[in-house]
Amino acid sequence: MNKAAAQRPASVRALFWAFSWLALQGFGGVLAVVQRELVDKKQWLTQEEFVEDWAVAQIMPGANVVNLSLIVGDRYFGWRGALAALSGMLALPLAVVLVLTISLSGVADLPVVQGALRGMGAVSAGLIAGTGFKLMAALRKNAMGKPVCAALALLTFVAIGVLRIPLVWVLLGLGAPGMAWAYYCLLAQHKGTRT
Repeated sequence: MNKAAAQRPASVRALFWAFSWLALQGFGGVLAVVQRELVDKKQWLTQEEFVEDWAVAQIMPGANVVNLSLIVGDRYFGWRGALAALSGMLALPLAVVLVLTISLSGVADLPVVQGALRGMGAVSAGLIAGTGFKLMAALRKNAMGKPVCAALALLTFVAIGVLRIPLVWVLLGLGAPGMAWAYYCLLAQHKGTRT
């Protein structure tokens, strides 16, 4: 979906239930589900809008998908939408986690339960990686260009995944120059369209 988003949530209530449904579908992260639901199915966001909002959600403190729910809710209904989307992301999953915690507290140490949790973690990692590859298509329209985006992604992976540099230093060391370069590219692009 590369055209402008044609849909919007019908109401604050619809936003609440949509984010409740999204939250209940995820285990260990809902990035793949959120992208599919908000971009492909509901068409509340374009692919490019999703990538931009996801980038902002990742650098904000807190859980990425919770931050994204605030951004999307605010976009359509202001503070009421942000509160509804946030409530949807948190209310029902909190109830499920409390019920599971109470119900499974006696069996958490069993090897079969720990194996199931490790398996679900591997599935979650695969979903996130698959969504990342799918979102790379949005880089075609990025003002910085694919080579710079690829270099920043590779450097970020090496810094965090290999060198184990704390995220705050990676954000300052790579994020700040990346933002400055993006700003410069967008300014140059804007000046080119005005002439």
